[in-house]
Amino acid sequence: MRTLNTNEMTQQFDNLFMAPLRAYATLSADFTEKMINAQLDAGKAYSDTGLAQVREFFSIKDAEGLRSYMESQQKVAKSLTERVKGDADKVVSLQQDFIQKSQKLTEDNVKQAQEVATKSA
Repeated sequence: MRTLNTNEMTQQFDNLFMAPLRAYATLSADFTEKMINAQLDAGKAYSDTGLAQVREFFSIKDAEGLRSYMESQQKVAKSLTERVKGDADKVVSLQQDFIQKSQKLTEDNVKQAQEVATKSA
């Protein structure tokens, strides 16, 4: 008759369930932090641009200033378009990285579970 080894069972439980859970929770927290930081950076950039445009508009004193302001709007629009594209690319990249790391964790955990099942059988 086989004796019950609680230390071995605890270790197997940790290896099969808790360690993968901790790894995934850490990965999720890192992803969330990166997404929040990306959103904060984008929000600050857009706010700064908007406030700069408001200040520039209120500094118009004559027709030449208005013309200059209107011409600069094309540059601002182009800059914002590029920023939005860059921000979208960054979010997609973060998501793809998260998915790849999640898949790797899953594959590693399935492989480990199969090894434990093979040893137990």
